[in-house]
Amino acid sequence: MLGVSYKTAWYLCHRIRAAMAEQDRPMLDGIVEMDETYVGGKQKGFQDKPGHGRSTKQIVIGIRQRGGELRFFHAKDAKSGTLQKFIRDNVSEDVEVIITDEYNAYPNAMGTFKPRHKTIKHKSGVYVDGNVHTNTVENAFSLLKRGILGTWHKISPKHLAAYLDEMTFRFNRRKRSDLFMDTLRHMVTAPVLTFQKLTA
Repeated sequence: MLGVSYKTAWYLCHRIRAAMAEQDRPMLDGIVEMDETYVGGKQKGFQDKPGHGRSTKQIVIGIRQRGGELRFFHAKDAKSGTLQKFIRDNVSEDVEVIITDEYNAYPNAMGTFKPRHKTIKHKSGVYVDGNVHTNTVENAFSLLKRGILGTWHKISPKHLAAYLDEMTFRFNRRKRSDLFMDTLRHMVTAPVLTFQKLTA
């Protein structure tokens, strides 16, 4: 035990999370899966997709390269323009294919990637069609939700992005033996997160 107050421990954890927010990440390539989910909040009669009624739940966009890195983003909405920005900022122009479900915002979000966009039709009961599926990114969503329920318990919308940064930082380094030292290196070089900024 550190022997510090809850307030101090909470601040320290957020400083570590802030150091996990990577700025220079490689573009995703090869086979890329993209999906969206809701976390937190409550919605009566909730269906786990954006656009199904008013909700206090928060939208998380997931993009994952098979055999490569994962990205999570806290999104204000799941409209095509928002999705397109995440694709443009994270997916290489040389990507082989982008796989999504049939959510109707994706076709317009693809832009120049449209010829390489493939869809899996979940509503028709199809979850795998040869190499076309979103199981890889959906598995990452499952890990995220288990982390929220079992470790973090409750996350405010204000700090959700920081927790997503922690999740992806740890996930993308899960096979490394130097995770602790790598985290320390990031803490040394990251901008200082003041308590005033954290609680503003």
